Amino acid sequence: MSRVENKDLQEKIREFYRLSEEKYAEIGNGNIKDGTVRKVKMYEEPLIAVGSAKDPLFEAYKNPEAIGPWHYMPEEWLPGAKSVISLFFPMTEEVKRSNWNGGKEPSEEWLYCRIEGHAFIQNMAGKVKQYLEDQGAKSCVPLLDARFRAYMGTCPGEGMPDVVFGSNWSERHVAYLCGQGTFGLSRGIITRKGIAGRFISILTTEELEVTKREYTELYEYCTRCGACIRRCPVQAISIEHGKEHPPCLSWMLHTKEVYAPRLGCGKCQTKVPCESGIPSTF
Repeated sequence: MSRVENKDLQEKIREFYRLSEEKYAEIGNGNIKDGTVRKVKMYEEPLIAVGSAKDPLFEAYKNPEAIGPWHYMPEEWLPGAKSVISLFFPMTEEVKRSNWNGGKEPSEEWLYCRIEGHAFIQNMAGKVKQYLEDQGAKSCVPLLDARFRAYMGTCPGEGMPDVVFGSNWSERHVAYLCGQGTFGLSRGIITRKGIAGRFISILTTEELEVTKREYTELYEYCTRCGACIRRCPVQAISIEHGKEHPPCLSWMLHTKEVYAPRLGCGKCQTKVPCESGIPSTF
């Protein structure tokens, strides 16, 4: 018998969100001329979806045409894993609108979401992990695990391709598997709350009710309108090839140099039809 019901888990996650002050950023920190500090809410309440750790898509993700053999299976992260919980945190309207500007540079609000906001999301995942463990279930947050690796144009190991852009646990592919949404041209996931946001996932030995996938195709929610192509500061996206990783990475490293300790861009996720929802095909 399950020790955790989906509705109880969802209520607990929403409670964690409501009580957290970390979803707010104090932007400015007294560094601008008049010393003004603005309190900005970075993320809305998360969308919650659940997938099976035994879903055959995980095995398919090992194929080179999907992710690759460097992508870990749930069992490799957590022996006995039965379920995977995907959380999507949509950015607030204030943050998204701030990044609508026509120039190349990201907004200050967006930069805070990528660093301080990501710390908030990691903290949320840690609380979910602890809650599951308090109920007697084992759990793992791959992104917070010491074994997590991101490969930004590097080799994942012996016998692997020389250049890989990805990681050994793809939050976007896990989100697709869990029913959160489908890919767009910019390689982000279009959810019912849009593409502008961040994902994190938690594996658990608890057997939870699986969320039904309301789609069958990888790019089902993308209309291929080309808005993200026009928004990209470095022309890294095309109809023919989607997003090319090298120019995108180069631009991100540029923002890291200019805005350290923060970085970010997000132009392809803002002021586009899929920014806040699934775009209409009519």
